[in-house]
Amino acid sequence: MKKAFAPLLFASALAVISHLAVIYAAPGVIMDRAMSMLSNRGIALHGFTLGERTTPQTQTVVRPSPDLAYSACLFDFEQAPAGLRVKMASTENYASLSFFDASTNNFQTIRGDGSGVDVRLLPPKMAATQPNEIGSPSNTGIILIRRLAPTEADYERVAETAKGDKCSPI
Repeated sequence: MKKAFAPLLFASALAVISHLAVIYAAPGVIMDRAMSMLSNRGIALHGFTLGERTTPQTQTVVRPSPDLAYSACLFDFEQAPAGLRVKMASTENYASLSFFDASTNNFQTIRGDGSGVDVRLLPPKMAATQPNEIGSPSNTGIILIRRLAPTEADYERVAETAKGDKCSPI
């Protein structure tokens, strides 16, 4: 019985360690892959890029909402050490501004109320002291704007509105 116990204990310990390693590493690997994929598709570092209208032919993410238009901005505080100014232009319909850290966590979402949103995104080493400041838990991540655009005409209006979005180093 003792001879069987040692290999079983070793296998169990190895399984637990492997499981914890995957849980710890997976979010960072997923976000690195997402940022690389977005960069390869032309999404700018420190600048919003409006994606194509979601159709079955342009769908690259499993089940994105076909009623929404997505603009993305990659951020890296190594290249913007004082932070970023993030502006979501005003829009008539639903809009949201979401911030994702290097581990895929959504650390802040601001729902648009029709007026524009203008905030400062600060690197981890800087504390947010003003209501319009948001502290990032990581040095890299993705900022995403979602706007309602169920028709081609709505998408064209969003494309015009998106020209007023900003994501730039301070």
